Amino acid sequence: MHQGIQEQINLLASMTSEFANTLDVDDTLSKALPQITDYMQAEGAAVFLLDEDTQVITCIACFGATEITGLTLEYGQGIVGKCVADNEGALVRDVQNDPHFYAAVDDQTGFTTRSILCAPLSVKDRCVGAIELVNKKKSDDLFEENDLQILKTLASSAALAVLNARLAKALVEQERVKRELELAAEIQKRFLPDRIEITGPELPIAGVNKAARGVSGDFFDYFKLPDGRIYFGLGDVSGKGINAALLMSKTASLFRCLGKTVRDPGRLLGIINTELCETAAHGMFVTMAAGIYDPRPGCEGLIRLANAGHEPVLLHVDGKFETFGADGPPLGIVPPLPGEDGAYPEVQIFPKGGSLYIYTDGLTEGYTSTGLPLESEGVRKILNACADEDLQGRLDQLVGAVFQVGNTLRDDVTVLALTDSLRPQDETNTKLMQRGDESNEEMDGEWLIDFRFPARPSWMKMARACVREACIKVGCDDALTNDVVLALDEACQNVIRHAYGGPSDEEIELNVRQRPGRLVFRLRDFAPTVAPDKIKPRDLDDVRPGGLGTHLIQEVMDDVQYLRPSHGEGNLLKLVKNIEINKG
Repeated sequence: MHQGIQEQINLLASMTSEFANTLDVDDTLSKALPQITDYMQAEGAAVFLLDEDTQVITCIACFGATEITGLTLEYGQGIVGKCVADNEGALVRDVQNDPHFYAAVDDQTGFTTRSILCAPLSVKDRCVGAIELVNKKKSDDLFEENDLQILKTLASSAALAVLNARLAKALVEQERVKRELELAAEIQKRFLPDRIEITGPELPIAGVNKAARGVSGDFFDYFKLPDGRIYFGLGDVSGKGINAALLMSKTASLFRCLGKTVRDPGRLLGIINTELCETAAHGMFVTMAAGIYDPRPGCEGLIRLANAGHEPVLLHVDGKFETFGADGPPLGIVPPLPGEDGAYPEVQIFPKGGSLYIYTDGLTEGYTSTGLPLESEGVRKILNACADEDLQGRLDQLVGAVFQVGNTLRDDVTVLALTDSLRPQDETNTKLMQRGDESNEEMDGEWLIDFRFPARPSWMKMARACVREACIKVGCDDALTNDVVLALDEACQNVIRHAYGGPSDEEIELNVRQRPGRLVFRLRDFAPTVAPDKIKPRDLDDVRPGGLGTHLIQEVMDDVQYLRPSHGEGNLLKLVKNIEINKG
């Protein structure tokens, strides 16, 4: 008797020590099973572990008469499954009379199970599997209650080892994920733009991004085009976490890569939308605003902006605010119709020395120190209060309102701001000085219009509006205004069709001056130079479509001259219209 107790103590001590010092539970249990089987005088033994996610019970090791490693049971299936589900041991002396006995295993192996001893692998109320013993070696012997208590004790030590191993594995995985997130966050930072090199007292554009988690689903970007214009964009990906961060990275890459050749923000968003509709995961989308700022002399700081389902863009000029909402759905939801390019609508904004702000809803929905969301009204109050600060200072004030040390952000916060600081203050004088070598006689008249736009039909509406405004300003009647607008429209269409060979991102430059008794229009392109003697109207008797635009222009205008620009490549068309000023 004393020897039996000592053997039990030795076995328990040995097994407990093994289980306490292992992280490879499968291997330790495989090595422990022979000792347990021999001590308990059983014909065979098996260890089952529960997958807590799928609720499937799997045999991970066995020893003795049968080989059932890999056998799976449903939760509650068989005596082992019931043991795990109830978290209670089972002593079954005659399995044939037990309704829970799973006879299919014997059918598969050819083994005859007479009795089963089963103990749950559990710590407190958490069960992670079971140890099963089958048949006493002596056919007339049966498992006893004492056998069950010993097996339960061993099972408790094994269960603790299983939980420790799973915890250690989870910690290792957590550390791995943490390192990967840190790396992902570092990579994301590289998507943010470098400062644009400028000459001037103030940086014209700046942005800030604060991630609510390790990685962000927001992004902003800007870069300078070769002609001096600045392309900018800000996006917010639906959802959070790695999936959102990956889609953000893709969208940011598309914006920067395509933006260097696609100079229309609306068309650029259309191309990105098409790509995301084809490849983005179902249910994910991106809200985005993108635009081009033109600080060049004569362009009045024109901003061309397209908005794909994003928060309204805010313009702040002299204490007053104007918003520009979304004119199209988010990217990645609605693919373009067959045969359409899917371009998003654009708006033209003249900032007049003010500042443009684009931000994600993480700013307006973020909590301030009062415990309330900042909201759009809070954004406006802050901008009015810090209007005298530089651009970066204003951004810091905005983000600081919802991002306090120690507090968790509700959502990623991203803000992009652009200030109309590069445009010369006295733009009219600048234009005159720059173009003085191109016929000062006409350029010293009263400046009415100086407009540069892409050589695309979609921009003709704006060009016609500019010409109409100039005519009305000097008092032209409706009939004369309509004739002049028609002539200039035809001249611009000729540039698009013939000089550039079709729609192009290259530009047309239109300026209008008023001289005593006449309006002077100068239309310049930057296409290869064409000899003026090659530009001839077609004979009016030649009846076929097209080719009569030159006749129309000469009929409406009092003077038409094809000139060479004083500098650079291109063609210059000078049109003069004599007018009688409406003095009434």
